[in-house]
Amino acid sequence: MASIRIVPAQAADVPIILRMIKALAEYEQLTHEVVATEDDLRQSLFGPRPAGEVVLAYAGDTPIGFALFFHNFSTFLGRHGLYLEDLFVVPEWRGKGVGKQLLAHIASIAESRNCGRMEWAVLDWNESAIAFYRRMGAHVLDEWRLCRLTGHELRAAATRA
Repeated sequence: MASIRIVPAQAADVPIILRMIKALAEYEQLTHEVVATEDDLRQSLFGPRPAGEVVLAYAGDTPIGFALFFHNFSTFLGRHGLYLEDLFVVPEWRGKGVGKQLLAHIASIAESRNCGRMEWAVLDWNESAIAFYRRMGAHVLDEWRLCRLTGHELRAAATRA
């Protein structure tokens, strides 16, 4: 097996990042929700005020996975944390330790930045991901529910200000 290297993404990697996002959406059966463009990602991730960071996993010169993360804040801990938005490994490389290396890499970034915790969401039907995260030591918080405002609902909520 080729050695895996994990590197911070650069602006030139935006096409790879978008390709990975689309592949993740396909796996999650959410392709209809992907509206991001290369320009959106370039501005949001590599513009004057980056909203997140990306690392890419490579086998040789072939991109085989990615993770996108950003900082959040815990009022209870009084410290910032790290939120893992996406972690994806291409199908042919699953089960070979790439996801484990990506998750460990992000955890090491959180530790080095003195984050109080690292969090992410997982779809309730994705049993293999849930089992993987549990094996990595994560607690799946069944008592919490993710809430979201988008599109019309977001605009309607904003008009109540």
